[in-house]
Amino acid sequence: MNKVLFLSLFLFLTSSKSLFAQEKPLSADAILKEAYAVAKKENKNVLVMFHASWCGWCHKMDKSIEDESCKKYFDDNYVIRHLVVLEFKNKKHLENPGAEELRIKYNGDNQGIPFWLIFDKNGKLLSDSKMRNENDGPEAGQNSGCPANEKEVEFFISVLKKTSSLNDEQLDIIRKRFRKNEL
Repeated sequence: MNKVLFLSLFLFLTSSKSLFAQEKPLSADAILKEAYAVAKKENKNVLVMFHASWCGWCHKMDKSIEDESCKKYFDDNYVIRHLVVLEFKNKKHLENPGAEELRIKYNGDNQGIPFWLIFDKNGKLLSDSKMRNENDGPEAGQNSGCPANEKEVEFFISVLKKTSSLNDEQLDIIRKRFRKNEL
């Protein structure tokens, strides 16, 4: 009886392997195509974040955007999509095909993650996470990533101001939430 039970279990598990197999992630192109379609329909811009499962700052960025104090402001102004890059060898299957090439195309390959891009609804690049304020000094051109310190957050707020309909009060709420990342 034990042999029959074992054989039945073995056959079930081997034949149902596909039930437990993970689907291949969508390509970066497919994700962007869908995001632009939603952005056109909802008259929003597209915020693309390059991230990885192991990246603590990536998780902080998501947590900040999803925070109840400012989530609505992001949802009302942006179609937000994630592209997985730079996973460890045992998690390479999580990466979106074409995401690393896209990150390189927009000069994010030496910037660390999270690295983000903002596009208009037609796919025109409006901004990226590289700081460019005239007062940045040695930080000019560096990735603001998940904004935390005062310069990073002020840069992020300046980008949001240019790429959204957020008012000063809403931007101040976002500013305060992101400053908590430094603590």
